[in-house]
Amino acid sequence: MYLAKHKVVTIEDRIPKLKQRRKQKANRRLIMYITFFFFLLSGILYFQSPLSKIGEITITGNQNISPDQIVRLSKLEIGTSFWKVNKDSVIQNIKKHPEMKEVTIEKRLPNHIVVNVSELNRVGYISGPNTFYPILENGKIIEKPHEFGSKAIPVDAPILVDWEDEALTLLAKELKKVQPSISKLISEIHHTPTEYDPLQMTLYMIDGYEVKATVRNFANNIMAYPTIISELDSSRNGYIELDVVPTFIPYEYENTDENEEMVTDEGEG
Repeated sequence: MYLAKHKVVTIEDRIPKLKQRRKQKANRRLIMYITFFFFLLSGILYFQSPLSKIGEITITGNQNISPDQIVRLSKLEIGTSFWKVNKDSVIQNIKKHPEMKEVTIEKRLPNHIVVNVSELNRVGYISGPNTFYPILENGKIIEKPHEFGSKAIPVDAPILVDWEDEALTLLAKELKKVQPSISKLISEIHHTPTEYDPLQMTLYMIDGYEVKATVRNFANNIMAYPTIISELDSSRNGYIELDVVPTFIPYEYENTDENEEMVTDEGEG
């Protein structure tokens, strides 16, 4: 019978290895305690330092609402706790402004708050006593001139005259879809309803032309305006009637059915 031979390890041989393992465990434990103490001390120092307070507030995306006004609405203040900022509460505060569409809040370490906003478009203005009231894309009129209005004649959207209620809402929805390059060419839009079309309107353009159109499908019809005026004789006085086929009608023929000049993209008339 073959008997395997095993080396006998005495307790004296094992003691150094046991001591080494115990020393390693003790070192790891010490490092863990030191690390924990370091983070604890760092946390205490951080929360006691200005770095834990709001140090900067940045507003982005605003067009008509000033950064100062947005900050006031948000109720954020420099020097208050950075970590106590409630994003949902700040968003709801800012959304109280009638022109506000969307708001997002971002916290950037160590103490920077970024507020990104998206506003409802101003599609027109209504003239009031010493001010102009903005009309939003949803048809709502901002009627607080001291807070939201402007005394300067607006250039970013047309002035609307004699519009109200449902007709104004329908017009606002169409103006929202008009390309900015064309919208800026419109100076005024007057509501001039007829027996046959209660949504008839007259537009006065900044280049001196007069346009008659209906609210229905207006955003699509007005797209042809630049092409139409490029084909017109600037010495002729008259108005453009937007319809299936745009028509230039000289003022002297306004009440007749003849001598109308048809203006098409091919340059007829």
